[in-house]
Amino acid sequence: MHRGRETHERAEPSPSIAARCTLSLDELAARRKELIPGLFDRARTVTDVDALADDHDGLRFEFASAPGLLGELAAVIERERGCCSFLRFALAAEPHAGAIVLEVTGPAGTGAMLRGL
Repeated sequence: MHRGRETHERAEPSPSIAARCTLSLDELAARRKELIPGLFDRARTVTDVDALADDHDGLRFEFASAPGLLGELAAVIERERGCCSFLRFALAAEPHAGAIVLEVTGPAGTGAMLRGL
């Protein structure tokens, strides 16, 4: 029995629905230091990630290496995945105790949304 050609395309939700944190403003304020907003003060630099071919953008946080920092950043990622499931995280540690870099990207407008938090 021939089923025909299957397609794996799926409709993407609109950015206003897809790129929304599920925390209330009160919850975000209470957990601010435990989430991405708390990283702005701790980062050595924060730069915009150039838009990728698929219209994603975001922020790159660079930190000076410090004991326990990777674990702390992993915990932030774990918490953020619960309330902002549209985000993509990439964590890298440069060799010889160099910088630790966290990139947070998502749909177009993500960088501006994160800075607005």
